[in-house]
Amino acid sequence: MKTYISLWPAAASLPEFPRSVAILGATGSIGASALKVMDRHRDLFTVTALAGGRNGTRLAELCATFRPPFAAVLTDAARRDFLANLPAGYSPTLLVGPEAYTELAAMDGVDIVLSSIVGAAGFEPTLAAARAGKMIGLANKESLVLGGHIIRSACHESGAVVLPVDSEHNALFQGLQGHGRDEEISRLILTASGGPFRGRSAQSLAGVTRAQALAHPNWSMGAKISIDSATLMNKGLEVIEACHLYGLPVSMVHVVVHPQSIIHSLVEYVDGSQLAHLGTPDMQVPIAHCLCFPRRVEVDVPRLDLASTGSLTFEEPDLEAFPCLRLAREAFDAGPSHPVVLNAANEVAVDAFLDGRIGFTDIAATIGAALDRHAATDVSTPETVLELDREVREKIRHSI
Repeated sequence: MKTYISLWPAAASLPEFPRSVAILGATGSIGASALKVMDRHRDLFTVTALAGGRNGTRLAELCATFRPPFAAVLTDAARRDFLANLPAGYSPTLLVGPEAYTELAAMDGVDIVLSSIVGAAGFEPTLAAARAGKMIGLANKESLVLGGHIIRSACHESGAVVLPVDSEHNALFQGLQGHGRDEEISRLILTASGGPFRGRSAQSLAGVTRAQALAHPNWSMGAKISIDSATLMNKGLEVIEACHLYGLPVSMVHVVVHPQSIIHSLVEYVDGSQLAHLGTPDMQVPIAHCLCFPRRVEVDVPRLDLASTGSLTFEEPDLEAFPCLRLAREAFDAGPSHPVVLNAANEVAVDAFLDGRIGFTDIAATIGAALDRHAATDVSTPETVLELDREVREKIRHSI
C-alpha cells in the first residue's frame, strides 16, 4: 500500500482519548481553529504545549485560557511579552528559540502534534515529531515539499501517522478511505478557488497591490498563504504534498478551479466514478477530523445548504497568468532538490512583494529563474535539505 505517507492508521494504533496535544503555530489561523474545536470538546483533549512564534502577548492569552504546562516562542522579545502577560499563579515551562519547536514536537506525553507553522520553518519540528512516532496533524505543506522522502522514511521507521489538515488533502484522505488500493485509483483532483485574481490576464497582474493580493474571496488566512493562493503557488505546493502523502506521480494529481470552495477535492477511480468531499469552507472541519480520527465530532460551523449555495462551477487553471502551478509540477518531476529551490525562492519572493520591493508577477519570475539556474544535487539528509534552502535564500536576497 503506497497511498499514505506511513500506513493507513488503524484505530488500535492511535492514541486513546483524552489525547494530549501540542500546537506548533498556536497564534495563527490554524491554531485558532484547532483551539475552538478543542474548547468545544474538552473531554477529548488536554492541551500540553502551545508554541506562538513571535507573538508572545497572544500566546500568553491562549495559555491563560487553556493552561498548558509547556509553551514556546522564537525570540527573546516574544519571551518578555509572554511573561509580562501571564496571569498570576500560572507559570508554564517556557522554551525559547527554533529548537524549542523540535523539543515540543518530540516531547514525551504528547500524543498529537499539530504542525501549523508557516513555511520551511516547519520542516525540522515535523521531522522531529515523525521520528518520535507521534500522530501528526499536518498543516505545514512545506515540510513535505522540502523533504517528503525524509519524513516518509521517518514515519515508516517510527510508526508515526500523518493526517492531512489542509482541506484539500483531508478531502482526498476521506475519499480514499476504504477504496485506496493503488490499482483502483485513476487520479486525484485538487480544487482551487482561483484566488482574488481569477479570470484576469497575465498582463493585467503586473500592477496589483499588496492589499488586493491579500484579499482572498473565501478563506481567512495569514499573509504568506494568501499571497500563495493569489499566485496559485499554494496549489502547486499542494500538488507536491499530495504526491508525497499518497505515493503517486505528479501525472496522477490534477487541479481544477472551483470558485465556490464547496467541493474540497475529489478522488477518481478506474471505473470513472469520482468521490467528492463537500462542506462549508471552514478549517475547523478538517482539523476536527484529524484530531479526533477515526471519530467524528460536532463543530461550530454552519451546515452546507446546497439549495442556497446554487450553482457549483469549474474551470481549468490559467497557467499563463499563474505560472507558479506549472513551476511546482515541473520542480517535482525534476527531482527532490528542485522543490527545495522552488519553496525557498517562493518564500523570499513573497516576502519581497509584501515589503514592496518587487511586483506581483516578479514572484513567479524569481522562482523560474532560480529553478533554471539549479542543477540537481543531493538532498538525502535533513542537513543537505537545509543547506540548499539556506544557499538559495541567500542568493535570491542578494539579487532582489
